[in-house]
Amino acid sequence: MYKITKKKVLNEAVDLMHIEAPLVAKNAQPGHFVIVRVDKDGERIPLTIAGMDGDQVHIIYQKLGYSTQLLGEKQEGDFVEDFVGPLGKAAHIRDKKHVVGVAGGVGSAPLLPQLKAYAEQGTKVTLILGGRNKDYIILRDQYAPFCENIIITTDDGSLGQKGLVTDALKPLLEKDKSIDHVIAIGPVIMMKFVTLMAKEHEKTIDVSLNPIMIDGTGMCGNCRVSIGGDTYFACIDGPDFPGEEVDFDELMSRQNYYKDQEHDCYMRLKR
Repeated sequence: MYKITKKKVLNEAVDLMHIEAPLVAKNAQPGHFVIVRVDKDGERIPLTIAGMDGDQVHIIYQKLGYSTQLLGEKQEGDFVEDFVGPLGKAAHIRDKKHVVGVAGGVGSAPLLPQLKAYAEQGTKVTLILGGRNKDYIILRDQYAPFCENIIITTDDGSLGQKGLVTDALKPLLEKDKSIDHVIAIGPVIMMKFVTLMAKEHEKTIDVSLNPIMIDGTGMCGNCRVSIGGDTYFACIDGPDFPGEEVDFDELMSRQNYYKDQEHDCYMRLKR
């Protein structure tokens, strides 16, 4: 059992939790993830680590399905059944001069430790945060100490400039020739178009993939993704991959395989 030491509601759909897990916190690096089970009968929820502090691990989750909503009902002082990690491969912190991080929605959580690691090695860091509206722009204050420039975009224009993250990225890539790397984390469709834009401007790009995952240890093969024409498992080979090699169309198709079953399960368990 793992204790919830802090909980903060970031918006109506997203929560932040600190979980007491000393061994995970000691060994976690940017890019690693954990698998959480709310109770002994719960499904396994993969969540990328958003930060560490002493023996605490920070997670941020969106309450979309039954299990994440069940997790959202937990409060400070409660416990979760399992908290397994760190899993996956740590992100490759490259030798770059100027990195632009692009985050959509809760993608700002896994991006945070990566950009912080770049800043700590002396790399200039620029951040683009995108969200549906101002309430979906999260973690801005945590980024502020080490990002030289933060650009906000919202779909409705309620904060920052109105539009998509690519609307902010394009002029950056056109004007600032010092940019030599991009990291994009968020919805698959967003990562696809950020990757296309980075390739157009001949910039390397890393993305963090979130295919359907079950065991998180490479046993089930459900999280397979096509990278450069070869098959990889996101849980043990990722979740970070070179964006220019990812088959995003296949990934989007696979993510929709169990939509009907997920909806039926959600409606049945909520009754």
